[in-house]
Amino acid sequence: MNAHTTNPPAADTVPVYEAVDLKREYDDGAVRALRGVSFRIESGEFVSVTGPSGCGKTTLLQVLGSLEKPTGGVIRYRGQSLADLPDPAAYRAREIGFVFQSFQLLPTFTSLENVQIPMFETISSPRERIARATELLTSMGLEHRMNHLPAKLSGGERQRVAIARSLANRPAVLLADEPTGNLDSENAKLVLELLIKLQSEQKITMVLVTHDMGIARRASRIVQMKDGRVISSDLVVPSHSSP
Repeated sequence: MNAHTTNPPAADTVPVYEAVDLKREYDDGAVRALRGVSFRIESGEFVSVTGPSGCGKTTLLQVLGSLEKPTGGVIRYRGQSLADLPDPAAYRAREIGFVFQSFQLLPTFTSLENVQIPMFETISSPRERIARATELLTSMGLEHRMNHLPAKLSGGERQRVAIARSLANRPAVLLADEPTGNLDSENAKLVLELLIKLQSEQKITMVLVTHDMGIARRASRIVQMKDGRVISSDLVVPSHSSP
């Protein structure tokens, strides 16, 4: 992430995200989750956001995904203010893939059905939705678990279904909030390696929130937050060791 300048960037250097003095407050200002955050995220970057609990990293991710609106400052996606989007749901469906710590799979839907959910915004043909979901689940090594409900899957399998779902509409950006937080060490390593491989091969812009510095160092850039502010933003040489 680079410091914001007052000069508008050239068309070919418009960042994927640009925040200027971004603020997010709750309870009429009693809780200040983001306190004047400024940054840029370039196309294809893998950025980790880390810091102690309550520092604002999840709130930042929610603002990037237009799940929360800022109460001050500006956040732009490819030059357009997210606060001014005419249809935030369409932005989330077409541009963003979400991976959550708690998986957020619908319990009464099979793996195949869960992966299809985002496609209802973009693909009208049931046959095409099923084909795309089948392709994604197979790529996750879950071809034998397609018709299972989430309760019948392990934690690692649930997260792989969630990753398949996040890729359903071929998003440009992947937002991952503690994606290995609910997994044992073996599954955490598997899921992390899968995300890194996807980001590298597909050149997806990925922002990954984690409290684990071993995971954070796998990114190309580490953003550290404290008390709602960015306190450092450093390039790193990714390690290929286990988190």
